[in-house]
Amino acid sequence: MTLSLNEQYWTSRYNQNSIGWDVGQVTFPIKQFLDQIDNKDLKVLIPGAGNAYEAAYAFESGFKNLHILDISKVPLNNFLEKYSDFPKDHVHHENFFDHQGKYDLIIEQTFFCALPIILRQDYADKMHDLLEVNGQLAGVLFNRNFGNDSPPFGGSIAEYRTYFSDLFDIKTMEACYNSIPPRLDSEIFIRLIKK
Repeated sequence: MTLSLNEQYWTSRYNQNSIGWDVGQVTFPIKQFLDQIDNKDLKVLIPGAGNAYEAAYAFESGFKNLHILDISKVPLNNFLEKYSDFPKDHVHHENFFDHQGKYDLIIEQTFFCALPIILRQDYADKMHDLLEVNGQLAGVLFNRNFGNDSPPFGGSIAEYRTYFSDLFDIKTMEACYNSIPPRLDSEIFIRLIKK
C-alpha cells in the first residue's frame, strides 16, 4: 500500500470533514453493550476514538475510569471542548501501537477497519497485551469487503478468527442484529476474552 495512514493523513481527513465513518452519535451495538455493564469502575480504553461518541455515552452513563486514544489531535480537542470535565490525563494523543497500560475492557468501533490489513495480527497482539487477565475486547467489525485501497478495510468472520482465536476466547463473533440502517447486514459484533 502506498497510502501512509499516519497522523497527517487522519488530521487531514478531520480538517476536510471527510469522515464518512462518523455517524454523529453512539452506535446501537455499542450503546446496548455498555447498557448491560453494571460495574462502572472498569478501566476502559477506546482506541481510534475519533469524535468519541461512545466515550461520551459511557462517560455520561457513569463510567469514570475511561480512556480515549487517537493518532490525531483534532477529534480529541473536539471531544474535550464538549466534555471539559473529562480527565485530561485519560486522553491519549498517540499511535495505538505505542500505548502502554492495562485495561479491563477495550471498545472497538471503526478502528480495526481503519488500519492497514497488514497490521491486523499486530492489532490482535497489542489488544491482548493491553488487556488485564480475563479482560475483554468488544465492539463492531465490518462484515463485508469494500475493495478499497484506503480505509475502511473490511473482512469476514473466517478471516477475523485467524487473528484472534489463539489469543482470546471468542464469546461472540456474529452478525449484528442492531446495526444502524446504513450498516445493516454489514457488521459483526465481537466479544473476546483474553486467554
